[in-house]
Amino acid sequence: MKKEVVKEWQLRLYIAGQTPKSITALENIKKYAEEYLKGKYSIEIVDLLKNPQLAEGDQIFAVPTLVRKFPEPIRKIIGDLSNEERVLVGLNIKPLNS
Repeated sequence: MKKEVVKEWQLRLYIAGQTPKSITALENIKKYAEEYLKGKYSIEIVDLLKNPQLAEGDQIFAVPTLVRKFPEPIRKIIGDLSNEERVLVGLNIKPLNS
């Protein structure tokens, strides 16, 4: 019996406290993920005020930063993620000009 492989998108959002930009970034990625990846994603929130050492692993230099851990290759988007087209293309959810 063949097992179906479910491809889950693993996203990690780095923030620094509850700033307006961080809150906006979280709202935006949740909205896009629900619309385009429904049931196939997880979002991990990393607050660098609480865990500053975690910034090193993904080489985070600015916040908010969204990191796509899986599927590989790893991709990063910096900012509040308000430009939907840029986020979807940047994460490779949708090709350019589709």
